[in-house]
Amino acid sequence: MQLSSGQLIDESEIFWQAVRSQGAGGQNVNKVATAVHLRFDIRKSSLPDDFKQRLLLKSDKRITKDGIIVIKSQSHRTQEANLIAALERLKEILETAAVRPKKRIATRPTKSSQRKRLEHKRQRSQIKSLRKNVSSDG
Repeated sequence: MQLSSGQLIDESEIFWQAVRSQGAGGQNVNKVATAVHLRFDIRKSSLPDDFKQRLLLKSDKRITKDGIIVIKSQSHRTQEANLIAALERLKEILETAAVRPKKRIATRPTKSSQRKRLEHKRQRSQIKSLRKNVSSDG
């Protein structure tokens, strides 16, 4: 499998197993294993280390604590279609981690923006002070 970043993933690193689908589906669902469980071990893969770290840091429920991506596909009627769907979902997860986050360049706020912010704070303060109860000490 090839990602858009040019990274190649060897097919031997992707493990899949056919299992029976869950839910309603008539008599066929009880005898044919059309659902697919796909597993991809991030730590044992041939991906670059920075790529692996970005994947492991993702908060995705499909990534286990052991660093294994688990995908179950059972929406199609055939095993082949479910396998293709599972591989597409795996590719989507890997594509999101392929993008390196841009480094933030620290900048300072302009004098004008600081002045506007403080002026706005003064105005809000005045509006809120006018809402206070008037004391009857007189």
